[in-house]
Amino acid sequence: MSKTITSKIELNVELDENRIPEKLNWSAEDGGISNEEAKAIMLSVWDSKAQETLKIDLWTKDMPVDEMKLFFHQTLVTMSDTFMRATQDEKMTATMKDFCDYFAEKLELKKN
Repeated sequence: MSKTITSKIELNVELDENRIPEKLNWSAEDGGISNEEAKAIMLSVWDSKAQETLKIDLWTKDMPVDEMKLFFHQTLVTMSDTFMRATQDEKMTATMKDFCDYFAEKLELKKN
């Protein structure tokens, strides 16, 4: 029998009196990350029993809008890459990448 290894990722959220995130920090010991600051976090968890995605989307009140646009774009690109690795569906991955390019163009994130 193989030995089970446990890895821990920790998220810490500091809220103001209205429960709005002021600070976000995260740690992932296996990745050498300890109490690093973040301005936004998107976490998706698949609930197989309910066949639905559970989500936590948080950002600090001082997260600049221009950085949020970049964060979303980079997240969409990464999701496209992950979709390809998980499904090997090249046609849909290409469609997703096209959308990412469109998204970046409309938000003027890339220079032509």
